[in-house]
Amino acid sequence: MQPGDGPDHVALQVHADALHACIRPLGSAVVALSGGVDSSVVLAAAYRALGHRVLAVTGCSASVPAEEVADAARIAAWVGVPHRLVETGETALPDYIANPPDRCFHCKNELFLKLLGVAEAEGYSTVLEGSNLDDEGDHRPGMRAAAQHGVLSPLRQAGLRKVDVRALARHWGLDVADKPAMPCLASRFPYGTQVTLTGLDRVGRAERWLRSRFDLRDVRVRHHEQVARIEASPERMADLVAAGEEIQRHLQELGYRWVSLDLGGFRSGSLNSVLASDGPIVLSGPAGSAADEAAADEAAADEAAADEAAPTDEYAGRGA
Repeated sequence: MQPGDGPDHVALQVHADALHACIRPLGSAVVALSGGVDSSVVLAAAYRALGHRVLAVTGCSASVPAEEVADAARIAAWVGVPHRLVETGETALPDYIANPPDRCFHCKNELFLKLLGVAEAEGYSTVLEGSNLDDEGDHRPGMRAAAQHGVLSPLRQAGLRKVDVRALARHWGLDVADKPAMPCLASRFPYGTQVTLTGLDRVGRAERWLRSRFDLRDVRVRHHEQVARIEASPERMADLVAAGEEIQRHLQELGYRWVSLDLGGFRSGSLNSVLASDGPIVLSGPAGSAADEAAADEAAADEAAADEAAPTDEYAGRGA
């Protein structure tokens, strides 16, 4: 590791020890493995702390890119932990399809229910997931689902931030150490825009083609129904503009009517920009606990949500 890249060796060992100390008393665990760096580090730590009393499980649905499922299987094999796929049914849930600001809660709720069922049936003591300390400062309704079901977050418990997780992944030889975040495909849909199977497929194919054709590390295709709004790193925008006709033709073949390049560039979680803190948002589903109310108070939807959900032809002429 080069100076300035992250925590030094002593700090790495401190983080590893803290992570193992959180996991070892559990005795056994099912790890929710997405294929990203966070859950991969949790899996590696669980194996180091618990040995063969660990099972990796990955949820599969139309909202999960096939490449992520393949990465999860590869990581589990590399670590040496058995891996299982479970089908999740969030794409059939009305509260998920409607795409409210707490959509992620319904997705994670479905996933954790499936994983808890596996754990109970096969004698594993708990379920672990991969959110880290930095996630506490973002809009993460899925963390509410984890709390409600008693799913544990050892990275947060051990005080690891994203930079620490990546450093530990490098230290342990995980080849996903520098892998960019890849949230589920439903995150490309502005809040209030229905999440459909057709739309998920269209977004997935568009991003897969852009990533392969232009060797893009970070790219998002934001799905505004008939409009595809592409977010890419600023240094790659000139390449995309130069290939504008090809990109437009290909994405129109996938079903989009208009294609735009967002001049703001790639921003992970950019659709959360419509959430503000000046009032409560209405979460779908029945009223919950005090923790639910606190989560609701942390985020609010302003009038921009309507603009995101119903784009006009204006998007076709400039970066949205």
